[in-house]
Amino acid sequence: MPDQGQGEHKARIVGGLGRIVVKIGSGVLADANGLDADVIARLAADVADLRARGLATTIVSSGAIAAGRRVLGGKGPRSIPERQATAAVGQIDLMSHYRDAFARHGVTVAQVLLDAGDLADRQRYLNAEHTLATLQALRVIPIVNENDTVAIDELKFGDNDNLSALVATLVGADLLVVLSDVDALYTGNPATRPDARRVPVLADVDSAAVAMTEEGAGRLGTGGMRSKLLAARNAAAGGIPTIIAGGRIPGVLAQVVDPAADIGTLVLPGADRLAKRKHWIAYALPPRGSLRCDAGATEAVRDGGRSLLPSGVVAVSGQFAAGDCVRLVDPDGREFARGLSSYHAAEATLIAGRKSADVESLLGYSLGDAVVHRDDLVLTGTKAEGDDGAQR
Repeated sequence: MPDQGQGEHKARIVGGLGRIVVKIGSGVLADANGLDADVIARLAADVADLRARGLATTIVSSGAIAAGRRVLGGKGPRSIPERQATAAVGQIDLMSHYRDAFARHGVTVAQVLLDAGDLADRQRYLNAEHTLATLQALRVIPIVNENDTVAIDELKFGDNDNLSALVATLVGADLLVVLSDVDALYTGNPATRPDARRVPVLADVDSAAVAMTEEGAGRLGTGGMRSKLLAARNAAAGGIPTIIAGGRIPGVLAQVVDPAADIGTLVLPGADRLAKRKHWIAYALPPRGSLRCDAGATEAVRDGGRSLLPSGVVAVSGQFAAGDCVRLVDPDGREFARGLSSYHAAEATLIAGRKSADVESLLGYSLGDAVVHRDDLVLTGTKAEGDDGAQR
């Protein structure tokens, strides 16, 4: 829960900055009339200044649908095809604004569109990593957005807050900055509670902190403060701190990297940093099924650092292939880990409850003693209701 001040925390973080990911929400970039060119120009100047200081900056930007709605002169899209078409039209307008705004500072930008499938597939994940690294080496600023033109519910990140946390891990960022139309996390809704106080520092995004936030989405966006905190928790698991701040504050990014400036809410990373591959398993992969474990296997995996053996599997659910991500749940059905299954669902069902030595006789072959090997497994904690992510 809330810490006492940004002071020493921020000084330590800012002192080691090399790479920053800046997420800019629709509520910052657009109003009812469409994109706000003045805001985009101001933020482009801020980012150009960061680059001049030697900081490699990647932008994750919303705004395509808000822009497309204005261009098409209609109301908000209702169906998935309408949303995809609106995003296709608006993405051109959005990138045109960014291109022109950055050109005034002699900076080249690149459009990078991703969907969840790009990061769920390991080779495509690595391709995206290499592309972003190459753009930075060429001193080009990548502007990343979800590829809403092709994304459907099954292939969506959920919102660009979540995408920004995944991109921060992808590029090895030292800081994630989430710019919103709300300037910080508060202890209550400032619009309805006069006693609400800004939370300057969060040492841990626990369920109590998430409960402090509004469930509703922002004025134009797909996620409210809750989604920003969950994104910060995602980044924290990868050892990356997050600052949530108001995107319409003049000079906001200069204040973010100023160790003396107390701005927004700083979310600190956890003590245990997940390796990039395990972070990918925990956060980028959609689980395709579940393995229910008995009490002994649950304890062995969760507390003993062991692999999940066939003998500890009580039940198998879902249709998954070998190499797919699955949830590991305890006897009460509570998830405690995620990992890559060594066997597909039908094979896992056949060997569930049996000894590893029996696998070859049961299947006619063996793909290893473990259903989920420890190297391919990440422990997950108690998640807030409705959260599909994982945490330490």
